[in-house]
Amino acid sequence: MHDAATCRRNPFARAAARAGRKAIHRGVFDLAYPDFQSFLGELERRGQLRRIAVEVDPILEISAIADRVSKQPAARGDAPAGAAQPSSARPPSALTCSAQAPREDLAHGGSGGVGLLFERVKGSAIPVAINVFGSYERMRLALGVADFDELAERVQKLVKPEMPSTFLDKMKKLPELAKMASFGPKVVKRGICQQVVKEGDATNLLELPLIQCWPHDGEPGYGGKPALGSRSDNGVDEPVGTGRYITFAGIYTKDPDSGDRNVGMYRVQAYGPRLAAMHWHMHHDGARHFRKHKARGEKMPLAIVFGGEPVLTYAATCPLPPDVSELLFAGFLNGGGIDLVPCKTIPMEVPAAAEIVIEGWVDIERTLVEGPFGDHTGFYSLADRYPAYHITAMTHRENPVLPATIVGKPPMEDYYLGKATERIFLPLLRMLIPDILDYDLPMFGAFHNCVFVKIRKEYPMQARKVIHSIWGAGQMMFSKMIVVVDEHVDVHNADDVLFHMGANVDWRRDTVIADGPCDVLDHATPYYGTGAKIGIDATRKIAGEGVVREWPEELTMPDEILRKVERRWREYGLEL
Repeated sequence: MHDAATCRRNPFARAAARAGRKAIHRGVFDLAYPDFQSFLGELERRGQLRRIAVEVDPILEISAIADRVSKQPAARGDAPAGAAQPSSARPPSALTCSAQAPREDLAHGGSGGVGLLFERVKGSAIPVAINVFGSYERMRLALGVADFDELAERVQKLVKPEMPSTFLDKMKKLPELAKMASFGPKVVKRGICQQVVKEGDATNLLELPLIQCWPHDGEPGYGGKPALGSRSDNGVDEPVGTGRYITFAGIYTKDPDSGDRNVGMYRVQAYGPRLAAMHWHMHHDGARHFRKHKARGEKMPLAIVFGGEPVLTYAATCPLPPDVSELLFAGFLNGGGIDLVPCKTIPMEVPAAAEIVIEGWVDIERTLVEGPFGDHTGFYSLADRYPAYHITAMTHRENPVLPATIVGKPPMEDYYLGKATERIFLPLLRMLIPDILDYDLPMFGAFHNCVFVKIRKEYPMQARKVIHSIWGAGQMMFSKMIVVVDEHVDVHNADDVLFHMGANVDWRRDTVIADGPCDVLDHATPYYGTGAKIGIDATRKIAGEGVVREWPEELTMPDEILRKVERRWREYGLEL
């Protein structure tokens, strides 16, 4: 419930109260937010969101501010003194974790600054929220957990449940099975996302405060984009488009054969009031759905969804198998199913609690030159042809907020989304490759360039088996460099991994180079989406792994001496 004092202090609470929505406690999930603005309100209450009241430009200025803030020390999680507390929310201490870096990311995990809400954006009446997932604390709040390991344990039970052995155990399992059944989405008649409806010529994509992230985004004559006045191969003038992008929205598509829904997160370049370019990689499920529609000769319905329950944003970024629904996973994270409403002009259902929804059709014939675009690799991805997207309607709640993000050299907002996935999906990776004890995606690798893996070595060539298994595990196939180390090495400490790589590796004996699929954003590959990858066995070598001389013992101090020194430390007069 939102009391009067809370509503006076927090405009997001007023909006939630008008919509009749409130934060919900769901079992071990501390807090489930019913919509994006409820989440923003909680961030503000905890001192994790800063409002910018002066007018800002969506062209580069917002992104430059967000870039600078994202690399500042993370805001503390405590609510500001005197802040009102909604009676529906637990005291801040229930979810507050220290802003200090987690054990798995001591080097970089203390960054992230604060979430930002730009209240006055030039050329639009709609505010922009950015960097709201951009720290470990805000990611934990978005997912409603005190730490990611808690959620990883629940994921493990979901994918590999303990089978009951007795009738009594089976009966005890029934409530848990019934709850699992409630995680699926359900279609309802109405939702706040359709409080305002614009169709046809009344729709104008450029009324939204879409941002331009980097100087050369969408620039004609740069990075493969045709210069102004260019003509296509059939003699038609090439439309120019803008440098403004949809960067943080769920892309909703359906498999035309099975009807299964998919939610991805792909960038979309604004071309005009009712025209955009849809960017997706060939490996993505959205692209797979497009190829099926094209084979059928049918245009493809597609919805672009901003906001909704915060877990939807995370679920859209997750590397789920093709047969696992992002909406089902979001319901699991939320502790209950996501409400959907039918779109107004296309055969698609979208989250009822969304801030803004764009409806339209993907053209199976016409393409537009999308890009260039400043990407998470820290470089511009070059322009290329992608399907045209024709907008038929735009709906939104009253007084919506547009979520946006900027990607570039880490750490940025996407870094914390990715690190959450690293922790939460460890049980799934271990189910596929049981040899793995732990792994780390170091920041310098931008997620696809490097993986550190820890194993308990039991037989010759085990590290190579793990390397090839990783290259066959879903989106891990894009891993450009894999380094495998022994179980005593801290994979979350890059210096420790590199020390053992330098000490234990003979480059001819202990490396494997393979050709295969690569991230299409990797500009170093000789061909688009394909190239070479390297696996490095940095474990202790044993018989059966080629020519191996006598292996020396690594330097360690006996435990009894370490305990003695610890006990006598003050006697030495070295206490600082």
